[in-house]
Amino acid sequence: MLKEQNICLIVTKNIKKYRKLKHMSQRQLAIKSGYSYSYIKKLENEKEYKTFSLQTIDNISKTLQIDIKCFFENSDI
Repeated sequence: MLKEQNICLIVTKNIKKYRKLKHMSQRQLAIKSGYSYSYIKKLENEKEYKTFSLQTIDNISKTLQIDIKCFFENSDI
């Protein structure tokens, strides 16, 4: 079983990965998802411990037009 910190790191890296694959800046993701730029920046910062709700992850996955399960995959990060 993955530790909470590891799950957060996987999700963080995948948000950044899929955002870049969609050729979207952090600012663009913030605007389209309704979150602040500073929140998206903090969310993608691997060095900062964070927690986030599943609702947040779901909203971001819908904004990026990907299945939410992609954020939990631990490959090619």
